[in-house]
Order: sequence, then structure tokens, then C-alpha cells
Amino acid sequence: MLLIPEHTMSQYSTNFLLLPIPEYPVLDCAPNKIIKLVVLGGSGVGKTALVVRFLTKRFIGDYEANTGALYSRKFTIDGEQISLQVQDTPFVSLEDDTDSICCQEQINRSIYWADGFVFVFSITDYESFRLLRPLHQHIRRIHPNANIPLLLMANKGDLLRARQVSSKEGLQLATELGGTYCEVSARESCEGVHEAFQQLCQELSRSGSSCNGEKRRGLHLVRPKSPNMQDLKRRLKQALTSKGKSATTL
Repeated sequence: MLLIPEHTMSQYSTNFLLLPIPEYPVLDCAPNKIIKLVVLGGSGVGKTALVVRFLTKRFIGDYEANTGALYSRKFTIDGEQISLQVQDTPFVSLEDDTDSICCQEQINRSIYWADGFVFVFSITDYESFRLLRPLHQHIRRIHPNANIPLLLMANKGDLLRARQVSSKEGLQLATELGGTYCEVSARESCEGVHEAFQQLCQELSRSGSSCNGEKRRGLHLVRPKSPNMQDLKRRLKQALTSKGKSATTL
């Protein structure tokens, strides 16, 4: 996984930091200053690749098994500085022969914490698309009365010959769920990925949806500890070494 220590970021234009998963999601809230996104989807759809593409503009195809990570970045929307927190998550799956989803408790906490949601599926995997409707219903049970800002992101748009989900199906589902839809390729380009994430952030910023007091009321959430920099260095070295080996093979 591409994990970049804060002190190595002078070569990038953004302030990017990976935080370890806290016992509970972060509570650090000033109205309209912090936006919290959670990225959800099935196994192997490219959630981590999309997050890293958005935050660093880089793509590395091989990642360590995803146990979930919290990313932080500061940027400007409509002239106002925003602190963005993006929660990557382990995969969600459908239970056998049902339309019910199976997900870890960590994902439920992330859903409770988030202001906005990014649903990711692969256009080459119909099962990853099929689980999104039950996933949305699951979120509705957690937030029965809340507006749910949602981006439906179809990844692996470069693999058109292996397509199993049409653009029409994706757009119809996004409309049904009240979200926006885009098709991207984390491998090929960062522009579409960045534009889609930024649009969702703008929607949240302009609507004042971030830091919903109703969701946080009565909670005492623990801040994450400072990141283990040695672990970040090790993971970065591993990711770059893997990339070098792949290039040599090609």
C-alpha cells in the first residue's frame, strides 16, 4: 500500500497523512470545517487505489490486505479551508443466497461517523454492484432520518471488454439511491477520480452536512494515536519495491 510519511510530502502539492485506525472514529469537529467520508464496497474493487489516486495522484497496483485506514488532507473549497478525512474500509459482502450484507463492526462505526459516502464497485464484477442496494439499506437503518450524500463510483473503466455492469445500470441505481454516478479508472487517470471526490466534498461543504450534531450527540469518541512513522516508512518502501519489481518484469 502506498503510505507516505508526512515529512516526505515536500514533493507533493497536498498535505497528506495516513492515520492508524482508532478504536472509534475521530471526533474533531468545527461546523463546515471538517468533512468525513467513508469509502465502501466489495472485495477487490479498488477502494484503496481510488483513495490514493485522489490524495496523491499516484497509482500502485499492489496493496497490502486492507484492514482500513484513515487518511487526512487539507484543501480549499469555495475559498474556505477544509479538513478532509477519508476512511478506507475492509470489504463488504453479501451473505450466502440472500440480499443481506455482512460487514465488520468497524464498518458500522465508520458509517455512523461519516458525513458522506462513496460506494465503489467494479464494472467487471456484477456481484460488487449487486451488494450496493443492500448496503444503502443498511446505512438507512443506521441513519433512518438523515440525508445521505452519496457518490456511486464505478471503477476499472479501462476494462471494457470484461464489463458486466452497464453505464445505464449504474446511473439508474445512483438515481434510485439519490446519489451521483461516475465511471473511472484508478489505473489510467487521476482526473476523473479527483473530480468525483471533489464534487462530493463541495456538496457536503455547501449543504453544511459535515459534523452533524445529531449523529455525535452523547458520544465520547477517542482520538487516534500519533502515526507510527517507522511502520509508515516500512509500508512505503514495500510498495515502491513492489512497483519496481513489476516494472522490471514488464
